[in-house]
Amino acid sequence: MSEVTQATTSRRIFIDKQTPQSYGAMRDAAETIRGAAADAGLDRVLVELVNLRVSQINACAYCLHVHTRAALRAGEDPQRLGVLPAWRDTEVFTLRERAALALAEATTTPADTAAADEAYAGAREVLSDDEISAVIWVAITINAFNRVSIMSKHPVRPLPGQ
Repeated sequence: MSEVTQATTSRRIFIDKQTPQSYGAMRDAAETIRGAAADAGLDRVLVELVNLRVSQINACAYCLHVHTRAALRAGEDPQRLGVLPAWRDTEVFTLRERAALALAEATTTPADTAAADEAYAGAREVLSDDEISAVIWVAITINAFNRVSIMSKHPVRPLPGQ
């Protein structure tokens, strides 16, 4: 790492700690959205798949660390986590999961309007209005958390015993 890069990195502030009221509001919103997702019928595994896929697209190491552990705690299979970046090329995800993943990707990369329209149309075929809304809100929320962690450069350290 160059001196300039190291100096810039060491001066980064954790914006969640610097402005805790704002971060608290985000956490409260995330809790509300998790509740809405559950009320809509989205299980925790599907929510974590969305969180992970969005975090992969955004290359947010910290959120990938947090949500991989959350997905495993929710009962997700390590094989599915391993192939998540190539989910379209596998047979391990259900139609509902595939629709949610496509919609989450479209929410994360909205400039690709053709892909967004295709993802939305696909979601309409297998997800209810409440589920579509919940998936979009989950994706919006994790996108925001990704930006907090990326801009703060939240570290990912080895777990104890590694």
